[in-house]
Amino acid sequence: MDISSISRRKFLEGCGAAVLASAPVLESWGAKTQTAAQKSGPAQRAFSLDRDWLFGGKLNPAALESSSDGASFSRITLPHCVTPLSWQNWDPAAWEDVFLYRRRFPTPREFADRRVFLSFEGVMVTADASINGAALPTHKGGYLPFTYELTSLLRKSDNILYLKVDSRFQNVPPEGSPRGTHAVDYYLPGGIIRGVSLYAVPKVFISDVFAKPVDVLQSTRRVQIACSIDAAVAPTGPVYLEVKLMDGTHVVSSVLKSATIAQPGKIDVALTLSGLGGVKLWDVDAPHLYSLVATLILDGEPIHDYRVRIGFRDAKFSVDGFFLNGRRLRLFGLNRHEIYPYVGYAMPPRVMRRDAGIIRNEFHCNIVRCSHYPQSEAFLEACDELGLMVWEETPGWQYVGDAAFEDLVVQNVGDMIRRDRNHASIVIWGVRVNESGNDQPLYRRTTALAKSLDDSRPDSGSMTNFNNWQQEWHEDVFAMDDYHQSPDGSVQIYPPLPEVPYMLAETVGQRTYTAPGFGNLYRRAGDVKTQCTQAIYHARAHDRAGAYPRFCGVIAWCAFEYASPQNSYQGVKNPGVADVFRIPKLGASFYQSQVSPAVHPVIIPNFYWDFGAATPHGPGKDAAIFSNCDRLELFVEGKHHSTLEPDRKNYPNLKYAPFFAALDFDAATHPELRPELRIDGYVAGHLALSRSFSSDAAMDQFLLDADDAAIAGDGVDATRLVFRIADKFGAPRLFAGGDVTFELDGPGILVGDNPFSLTESGGAGAVWIKARPASAGRIVVKATHSALGEKTAVIEALPEVQTQRI
Repeated sequence: MDISSISRRKFLEGCGAAVLASAPVLESWGAKTQTAAQKSGPAQRAFSLDRDWLFGGKLNPAALESSSDGASFSRITLPHCVTPLSWQNWDPAAWEDVFLYRRRFPTPREFADRRVFLSFEGVMVTADASINGAALPTHKGGYLPFTYELTSLLRKSDNILYLKVDSRFQNVPPEGSPRGTHAVDYYLPGGIIRGVSLYAVPKVFISDVFAKPVDVLQSTRRVQIACSIDAAVAPTGPVYLEVKLMDGTHVVSSVLKSATIAQPGKIDVALTLSGLGGVKLWDVDAPHLYSLVATLILDGEPIHDYRVRIGFRDAKFSVDGFFLNGRRLRLFGLNRHEIYPYVGYAMPPRVMRRDAGIIRNEFHCNIVRCSHYPQSEAFLEACDELGLMVWEETPGWQYVGDAAFEDLVVQNVGDMIRRDRNHASIVIWGVRVNESGNDQPLYRRTTALAKSLDDSRPDSGSMTNFNNWQQEWHEDVFAMDDYHQSPDGSVQIYPPLPEVPYMLAETVGQRTYTAPGFGNLYRRAGDVKTQCTQAIYHARAHDRAGAYPRFCGVIAWCAFEYASPQNSYQGVKNPGVADVFRIPKLGASFYQSQVSPAVHPVIIPNFYWDFGAATPHGPGKDAAIFSNCDRLELFVEGKHHSTLEPDRKNYPNLKYAPFFAALDFDAATHPELRPELRIDGYVAGHLALSRSFSSDAAMDQFLLDADDAAIAGDGVDATRLVFRIADKFGAPRLFAGGDVTFELDGPGILVGDNPFSLTESGGAGAVWIKARPASAGRIVVKATHSALGEKTAVIEALPEVQTQRI
């Protein structure tokens, strides 16, 4: 299954014969790249505008009066953050201002006699654009796309596009609270955070397609298709719409229908595809996808087509649980923030896609919640391809403001659903502002709008209490943020409400279950005992919820650390089971173990094998080991120590319960204790996996690994470079420190701190490597640790192919 393709903007997805700004063929996590749009017939001409922008920094009004490319402007590529960032200690003052971007471009000859549109995928927070001195409508909100028609505004030769980006805290979701920046749990650094494209279409074209599979589990299954046609002129000849469902190059089904366009304007045409008895279902373990191509035919000639990908699946939230394609499936997931070190939201598609791979393939989740805003289409495309179900929700965090604010909430719900309703992975819409009160008039509006745009999915929104829910709650699925504990301080989960579908949208987080509050900072460089509780709390939450057969499932908080002004350490909030660099912490060990040993056996200690000052007696008397094996045999210094079986008594509802070992050693008796630990795992009586761990820091090593061997040499694409300190067997070393410095040779750019202090990050970190624009060749990165020597990584920058840029 391909999971590495570079995402195309929605308006490119169905463009047949256009030459697209497509990616070269790359290898990434063992899969080849594909482009979402393939050639199939006449279509729009599309050009990427991701390169050759000029960034003027904070707005200087004089710059708007000049067309010169003065020294005050710097050349950048998109996506772009308005200010340089480290991985911690972000200061909102660095981005809470108005910034200026400029882009010059000629009008391509291919645009003659066509309508021309400019599309932004995402600008944080408010965008004011002008083209050749003509102001374009203001767009408010950072996470959703917006488009301008430029047909009458373009010059034949040189065009000048200005964009003012207002990233001050303002009355736009998720902002708006009078308490200011600190009222939102996640930072919002500004910029053009996603791609920009220019495209030209015929005077009559297909502007949108929604393909809705119906009665998927019945022999009468079909696809109901809503096509929107935008006409600048009334055609004089006959107009037809042809829709084909494609499985690769094979036509599964097709339909042809006439359309009447009597005058300029927009019309909707409904079609139905039938004869689908043999289609393959989209499932979490077999996410089969089809292409649907709608072609507009005028006077017998195809003039435009529009392509989407769809999957056939039946996802139902019921009072008896969640059912996918008719079988009960327990939702097992994590929340995800899209915020990255160094650049905020401004990471390219490849990096966004990798997050989906980590959550699905490394943490074995079957669902992710896009908290608390619509996320990159590149991420959603990867979820489609990987079988990772999605809860997507409107931007917001606890606060609901005035009428203008509420109108933006409604607008965001509509824009989110229109953009993403063809994604098979999305199984539920979040139509409430996260953790907000029961604003009945507002949520009646958002619910009604969601149903009008897509009645095939339920809606929901996270709740923090049950107050008057029967009178004031209006969604389909009750989703609780459950952070409560038992009197003894252990994790506890409320039973599901009666007569409604029920699930958890959040749990665990940084909750200090032994006392009120959210003070558990799961830092890799922090308190060892606290680190060791994270995976246990997550395991308990999933186990406790599993005791209730009616539970739809649990989406816990959360996958990755993120930049936040609340309950954070040096500006980084630590509830993620992986850190901000997407490197798993001890907390991930529970999720990593929840996979069949037939896929791969797992043995992951929920501790560091260390006898230093922080853990002089070793892991302790009740040390957890997460594994999917049937039995573990432990050996210390080659001698058999103990035989362990999974603790099914205390974790009866987990598929793979943790093991617990007594690993408390008398350091006073053995002051030079530096033993090795070996854990052998058995499945069905056979040795499935053996892992060893060293406590001798003198044998530690410095490791360096790139996610991808090759990236596109376009100045946009990037790959992660992970570096860490490990014992001689490759296991993480507690409190490893030192500094790492980087040297680059070749057409590359380092995105990150140089030098990088591993003491702050607990012995592991990452930077990202980009190629320079229009480059090709080997990027050689030499990383040198202050005590453990150097390692080298080589990343190939591949020449661009099939690319049109202006």
